[in-house]
Amino acid sequence: MGSHTHEVTDAIIDTLKRAGSALKAEGIRFALAGGCAAYARGAAPSLHDVDFALVEEDVPRALETLRQAGFRTAKPPEDWLVKAFDEDDRLVDLIFRIEERPITPEMISRSHMINTAALSLPVLDATDLVITWIMPMSEHSCDYGSLLPQVRALREQVNWDRVAEVVSVSPYASTFLTLLDRLGVACPKPPAEDADIRWP
Repeated sequence: MGSHTHEVTDAIIDTLKRAGSALKAEGIRFALAGGCAAYARGAAPSLHDVDFALVEEDVPRALETLRQAGFRTAKPPEDWLVKAFDEDDRLVDLIFRIEERPITPEMISRSHMINTAALSLPVLDATDLVITWIMPMSEHSCDYGSLLPQVRALREQVNWDRVAEVVSVSPYASTFLTLLDRLGVACPKPPAEDADIRWP
């Protein structure tokens, strides 16, 4: 997740605000995810595109909402997300499944309203966010270094016991947690407000 210029960051944030405000106005269940969610939660800006998590049954309505807001939409071959592009081809991913686990209403309900670039949007719970980052790790996609700065920035917001429980099925994700533990990133005590978290 390399750094970007202020111009690129500002452009992505503009796309985020346009898409997020449109979805919010229509009452669609969604939460900000990915690098933009990390940024909203205090990480340094390192933004490539805009990611939203949403319930699969809301996908058609979300796509139509973005079409009416001026976005070009597409359904790629992957069966876990759809895409929208603004007039400058900046990408918005609408994600409804991660590693065969559906995004659920409960997961969306755990999000927190956070002021993001002067717009209040639901942002994925930090524990859920970290899980969405590390669960997809595999022998073909296992870049610990790019994730480390984002995870480190969120460390005190995360229920690490819950992360360990969920990702225990993945040797790649579990090994990343071992690295985080050795580096002192993974906090031994979960945040009190996240004590009853479930995923998804």
